[in-house]
Amino acid sequence: HIRSCLFVLLLLVYLFTIGGNMLIFLVIRLDAALHKPMYHFVSVLSFLELWYTATTIPKMLANLLSEKKTISFAGCLLQTYFFHSLGASECYLLTAMAYDRYLAICRPLHYPSIMTTALCVKMAAGCWTCGFLCPISEVILVSQLPFCNYNEIPHIFCDFPPLLSLACKDTSTNVLVDFAVNAFIILITFLFIMASYGRIIGAVLKIKTAAGRRKAFSTCASHLIVVLIFFGSIIFMYVRLKKSYSLTLDRTLAVVYSVLTPLANPIIYSLRNKELIQAIKRTFFKKVEKASPTHH
Repeated sequence: HIRSCLFVLLLLVYLFTIGGNMLIFLVIRLDAALHKPMYHFVSVLSFLELWYTATTIPKMLANLLSEKKTISFAGCLLQTYFFHSLGASECYLLTAMAYDRYLAICRPLHYPSIMTTALCVKMAAGCWTCGFLCPISEVILVSQLPFCNYNEIPHIFCDFPPLLSLACKDTSTNVLVDFAVNAFIILITFLFIMASYGRIIGAVLKIKTAAGRRKAFSTCASHLIVVLIFFGSIIFMYVRLKKSYSLTLDRTLAVVYSVLTPLANPIIYSLRNKELIQAIKRTFFKKVEKASPTHH
């Protein structure tokens, strides 16, 4: 009886997520003042979020309207593969962003010569490439499992844990491989990010003026918020040696990292960044500014 309400709510969230991330991506690409390494990575993150949400939310919306909620086995595997590929790419990209902030704050004199445009492009391409290679072994192993009974996925989208719970065969190998792959991707990237921010905080505390400290913290606070929300949920969900905990908890966490994090990114990055807000005004309100008598 609440499906229609959930559909409207999820649709509004999805439209806001698409609109917000598309706005950030276009503004950064169109405004020359934002052609800097930090904003290059933010634009790539926004572009990634568009595809990340597209793998799950449209199907979730269709399911809310449909009495018969079905998906083919091939479709389920593809959804799982792309969801994990894009999720892994985001882990690597957030790590690249942390390294960029570390260089900018801890090694400011060397920053322009190290973080060149060419390096930014290579790092972004490397994040996508590594991300799309990571889940291949897991998908291959799942594709070879037998599913004998009535297969109802106890989840809001296709994912490895609910698929493994349906297999009529011992899945201890799959669980172990999943744990190894996810632990490597998630924990290594998260530890690298935290190490970068440890160095950053140490460098910022050495700044003598309060204004200088605030400026340095403001450039990386947004990124740290996104990191903590995203990694906090996926670490609990995927770095474990059990097939599943509470299904309700799993679904709740799935909503956090598949719906709320992509929604939060444009809000966090736009509202906390004066330079980005000014660029949005320049890009989309040029005619209004030119018509204004106070325009200089």
